[in-house]
Amino acid sequence: MSNAVAATSREPIVSFEFFPPKTPGMETTLAATLERLVPLHPDFVSVTYGAGGSTREKTLETIEGIKRETTLQVAGHLTCVGAPRDRIDAIARRYWDMGVRHVVALRGDLPDTDAAYQPRPDGYAYAADLVAGLKRVAGFEISVAAYPEVHPAAVSPAADLENLKRKVDAGADRAITQFFFNNTVFLRFRDRVAAAGIDVPLVPGILPISNFARAKTFAEMCGASVPARMHALFDGLDDDPEARQRQAVAVAAEQCLDLRRHGVDEFHFYTLNRAELTLAVCAALGLRAKTTNVAA
Repeated sequence: MSNAVAATSREPIVSFEFFPPKTPGMETTLAATLERLVPLHPDFVSVTYGAGGSTREKTLETIEGIKRETTLQVAGHLTCVGAPRDRIDAIARRYWDMGVRHVVALRGDLPDTDAAYQPRPDGYAYAADLVAGLKRVAGFEISVAAYPEVHPAAVSPAADLENLKRKVDAGADRAITQFFFNNTVFLRFRDRVAAAGIDVPLVPGILPISNFARAKTFAEMCGASVPARMHALFDGLDDDPEARQRQAVAVAAEQCLDLRRHGVDEFHFYTLNRAELTLAVCAALGLRAKTTNVAA
């Protein structure tokens, strides 16, 4: 592992990602999750934007709800896929009018995962173009994606890194990584990012494993490797949810604590709209509930 950055004593900064709930039951789950996580005072929370913009209205509704019920800073996701520039700009203006000052700008996933991506002639072709467009709309803080194990569509690691640099040069303020389970991969990527002159914060994306089979599927889709030791750690726990949860907390907490030893003090958690694992990992990092962030 890289030893380029010394261990940090600064209190960790965390952010949480949610997805728009599809059913009343899922809305109840998200509300309960927010109630448990907001006292940790995350730097921000983000709400995803479905493949091809499929959750656009639900994303906006979820953001409005979080802003109404809490004092959290909310980041709205926005993608290039499935819409012309003027419609994307209109959504960005809606964000701004809602009081959203932070956007996670992504190329986005296609509704048909087997199809090859083709930019729209009237749209933003790639995330770097979207970042530049958002900066023209308003003074957003902008986060973008980074891929420690290379984006599946990238022709090479060098090309993928150059794409990240284009996004930062276009105005991105932060890069949040795809989740990974091997810290060596992240630390080597951090060194390459620094060597490329990319000087925005590089925030590791952390996925606590609530379901190992599903995590493996997610990993296959985004090109993340799953170390053999993790197969062994979760083997035989499919029918034992309590043991599986204990193992999940132990694995994610050790990952984060190891990253802390290598100078990392910001973490972005992919919560899957559940509080338990993220709450436990944050506790392992020394974060405890403070005065509530629920709106009066």
